[in-house]
Amino acid sequence: MKFIETLKLAIAAIWAHKLRSALTLLGMIIGVTAFVVVVSLIQGFNKYIDEKIAGIGSKSFTVQRFNFEDFKDLDTIAAAQRRNKELTLDDYEYLKARATLIDKIGAKARASRSLVKRSSKLVEDVPVDGSMPVISEIDNIDVADGRYISEAENDSAMRVAFVGMDVANALFPAGSSTAIGEEINVAGLPYRIIGVAVAKGTVFGVPQDNFITLPLKTYGNNFGGFTRNRLLYFEATSKTDDSFKDAVDEARFLLRSRRHIKSDEKDNFGIVTPDAITGFRDRLLGPTYLVAVAVPGIALLVGAIVIMNIMLVSVTERTKEIGIRKSLGARRVDVLKQFLVEAVTLSAIGGAVGVLLAWIVGVIMTSIFFPTYLSIGAVLFTIFVSGGIGIISGVFPAWKAARLDPIEALRAD
Repeated sequence: MKFIETLKLAIAAIWAHKLRSALTLLGMIIGVTAFVVVVSLIQGFNKYIDEKIAGIGSKSFTVQRFNFEDFKDLDTIAAAQRRNKELTLDDYEYLKARATLIDKIGAKARASRSLVKRSSKLVEDVPVDGSMPVISEIDNIDVADGRYISEAENDSAMRVAFVGMDVANALFPAGSSTAIGEEINVAGLPYRIIGVAVAKGTVFGVPQDNFITLPLKTYGNNFGGFTRNRLLYFEATSKTDDSFKDAVDEARFLLRSRRHIKSDEKDNFGIVTPDAITGFRDRLLGPTYLVAVAVPGIALLVGAIVIMNIMLVSVTERTKEIGIRKSLGARRVDVLKQFLVEAVTLSAIGGAVGVLLAWIVGVIMTSIFFPTYLSIGAVLFTIFVSGGIGIISGVFPAWKAARLDPIEALRAD
């Protein structure tokens, strides 16, 4: 029997029991969809983090109060809070004056949330932070309109503001005047807008364009200094890629010297590098990835069992049909092929529908959280697995059908 004829018989048998076939495919569809979605989310998240690190630059690192290792458990957090000191502008000046391998270094302060007003328009709970002008070069900040903060504005603690696109759109709706040069009220004080950042969208549903950045000195003077949630941290770049690790080691050595830390004592500050970020991500989410991929595998196994069960039922129901075919000259291999192709076709349809649903879910997740990455490798793997499951789950029913005695089969009710 030709393969095309066998395939037609398989499709006809599936179509004859549409509801049963659809219910049979549910396990396979759910398993394939879950697997592809999980892999897409993992790869999309990893790619997103790598792109963010690349955007900041491989030569950039951050000096802050805490390190990733300080958050292993409650004991390490408590120990770090006792040990680690808040960074100060004197620490910044010390590093800037003595570092020889650092190219650029600037200070920022963590954000406070404030009410922002313009006339009758209000925007609540806007993160407001402080920044030195050089941060725009270190972070590669894209400006949509106007400019970033200048040295003169920071030195004079001027009331100027660089705002995110969401803030600009909320206070200056489309069709109204440009935001540049206009005055807004932040936490009860007036500020003049000097620039608007390029829109970045959302990450995990959190908008990245809802912020206001003030000159660092202005922020410190008007928001109560650099303490509590307004802690200082430094961003720096090395002069060359090759000297990056040496620049990090130099910054660590200078801060340890300034704080008189003994050789057998831990750092009372943290230095975060791109490698530290990716390493922390892998340590934190590695076990989660394994579990997340294993769970859809269980669903695929359940789908295989369901397909095998339905194929066994199908063999029982079609015993007389098998007897007629054998009496008309069908060989064992023809019957075996018929039921095996039927099982594989069922699995392949489930895999295709699962991939389609995973793509739809990926589009939705991309619009809400972060870009997902529909891996061709994951798609090919699921198609291969679904086909393999079809073969495995169809072998025994097909073998059972092929071994039926035609006379006994014809006698069956």
